[in-house]
Amino acid sequence: MSEIRSWQPMVDTNAARLLRTTGRTPAEWATAAREAGITGRDELSHWLKDQGVTGYNLMSVDWEVFGLPEFFLRSADELYDGQYADRPHLKPIADRLLLWAAETPGTVIQMRKTYVSLQTSRRKFAQVTPTTRTAVDLFFRLAVPDLPGLEPVRTSDPFAWRIRLRREEDVDDAVLRALSAALEDSLGSSSA
Repeated sequence: MSEIRSWQPMVDTNAARLLRTTGRTPAEWATAAREAGITGRDELSHWLKDQGVTGYNLMSVDWEVFGLPEFFLRSADELYDGQYADRPHLKPIADRLLLWAAETPGTVIQMRKTYVSLQTSRRKFAQVTPTTRTAVDLFFRLAVPDLPGLEPVRTSDPFAWRIRLRREEDVDDAVLRALSAALEDSLGSSSA
């Protein structure tokens, strides 16, 4: 059975990265920021950058000082249910895709606020998004051969290919083979 994650692993990973790269925990940085009189996000960002703390490390301190975004506090189930709250007729499509992911070794299901990321330990290989009120889009990093309906998407994101799924039956053998091919590509890739 695959692992299903909420935002918590990202929060934990960022905190561990901050400790590893700076020698201080988010709480220690937050205390130092408060002692420096920091009261706003922009002020904190500038102060941290002056200290050499940027990127994910900066986010970790920001969350400690100002709190996590509300949706970070939701469970994986709450995030998933929220994506389909106003379009429950589409959830069976996503359920079929996630069933495949849950049963496929090497796949991690990462819940987000507006989509579900399917990933390996190396990188994301597909994304399930209820893009419209009538369809779930399955995005891929690569152009999967022999997948009817696959189309390019104009984006700066590496997920430049999608298939639009409108019915549960659209999640057929061709779609599942495409997911397997994308998974294999991700497992064999050296890029993150």
